[in-house]
Amino acid sequence: MYFRRKTSAGRAYLQIVESRRDGDQVRQQVIATLGRFEELQASGQLERLVRSGARFAAKAMVLSAVSNDAVIKIAVRRIGPALAFERLWEETGCRAAIAELAGRRKHGFALERAVFLTVLHRLFVSGSDRAADRWREDYAIAGVDGLDLHHLYRAMAWLGEELPEKEQDGRTPFSPRCVKDVVEERLFAHRRDLLTRLDLVFMDTTSLYFEGAGGQTLGRHGFSKDHRPDLRQMILAVLIDGDGRPVCSEMWPGNTADVTTLIPVIDRLQRRFDIARVCVVADRGMISAETMAELEAQRLLYILGVRERSDKLVRELVLADPAPFVPLAMKKRGKEIDYEAKTVLLAGRRYIVCRNHQEAAKDAADRAAIVAALERQLAKGDKALVGNTGFRRYLKTISDEHFAIDPDKIEEERKFDGVFVLRTNTDLNPLEAMLCYKQLWTVEQTFRTAKHLLSTRPIFHKLDETIRGHVFCSFLALVLKKALEDRIAALGRVGSWPDIIADLDSLTETEIDYEGKRFIVRSALRPAASLALRAASVALPPTVRDATAS
Repeated sequence: MYFRRKTSAGRAYLQIVESRRDGDQVRQQVIATLGRFEELQASGQLERLVRSGARFAAKAMVLSAVSNDAVIKIAVRRIGPALAFERLWEETGCRAAIAELAGRRKHGFALERAVFLTVLHRLFVSGSDRAADRWREDYAIAGVDGLDLHHLYRAMAWLGEELPEKEQDGRTPFSPRCVKDVVEERLFAHRRDLLTRLDLVFMDTTSLYFEGAGGQTLGRHGFSKDHRPDLRQMILAVLIDGDGRPVCSEMWPGNTADVTTLIPVIDRLQRRFDIARVCVVADRGMISAETMAELEAQRLLYILGVRERSDKLVRELVLADPAPFVPLAMKKRGKEIDYEAKTVLLAGRRYIVCRNHQEAAKDAADRAAIVAALERQLAKGDKALVGNTGFRRYLKTISDEHFAIDPDKIEEERKFDGVFVLRTNTDLNPLEAMLCYKQLWTVEQTFRTAKHLLSTRPIFHKLDETIRGHVFCSFLALVLKKALEDRIAALGRVGSWPDIIADLDSLTETEIDYEGKRFIVRSALRPAASLALRAASVALPPTVRDATAS
């Protein structure tokens, strides 16, 4: 390998060239063109390049040998996951909070490292905790050597462990204070400044089922949102702030009604995080009439979705109110969406009627397609329409066995096009209330991530404390995920989460033996991994480094 001065179109360039044997012939291959010769000479770079040429040549020869399988590969380790998320683990305060709390007593193993390994595994594999200790064998993760599966289970049990009786102030009848609560409070304190308060929070609940008994108290039969009433379950609530960042998680037995939990949990959250103003934001059907009455009695603020079709008062009076709509516009996922809204006061209640123009057009098009299909089916014979509820909503019976399209029903449906109705006791204007309500998609997305991407369910653990720790590790994974997404957004970019995970997972370092020396060779960096590492402010290791002395 050598430097070569190459003249092209009257200009001289400096190149690095490698000689390769091709059969009986020796051919030259340009490894790199370094720039115009005169410019390199004038800037002083030429002399520096000559001095470093030997070192560069050695690295280039290693790369060439790797590409031609002319080396002995000793070990391959995936480095992307730890590179990106070790930094975020530190910056979010997770490492310090867990390490300090764990250091209060002797555990006999690196507990903070065990938690980090579990969280990292949850982000990348979406599999059982039972595989995490084997999974880490293929990854370069500092401080996890020597950790076995029982260490990971012990770390999860510690996270879900009940605090001593003297530290139980603020517990609820169905949820004691645990170590994980202290971690949550420290994470929130870490990111807030002296003037920051939680002015608005969002909370939603879901059910998680168990493959087994479900602990001593958590696993109970109840209404299952997972459509598994045959299995014991628990209820999980996640609190998210106005910026979409996870604040805390709450867990209680699967047979606990919302009227029993909501008010005590809100009271507890106010004390834990010094929430200035609690506003319950919930989707249609989440809040029972009994819970609604309790919210009113406690003078708690709320913004609730209303079932406009099934609520007779809303269907017949609120939607018929003659007040004019006011045009609004809001951005969602980078797109501007046109709305219009109006406030309706009825029977001492405040309703906000909202209409999404894009959704209205879609609803109208969907209905037109159904009516067209109806007309085609009626022309063939209408007996098959009896069992189709989607069709039947637009039909009227003209005899025992015959149907016809009902224009009145079609006209009635028009008033629901793109419409959703909110009920609130806040003084927020329609746009503010709508923006708060639309934040629920963040909460719902969080649950989808927790349940599917992070494989929080089903749960196999047998003890309450281990179950709580298992779920909390998914919560910590969400904290890291959100931290990375926020940093990517700060760069003005949008990243595909599956691509980020896949590209980071593909980043490897290979230890090789070449001519009696050991080198570490890094694989090529894919675009999504490059974006993630840049966002996390992580420096990339060199392509080749000499590991002989280390």
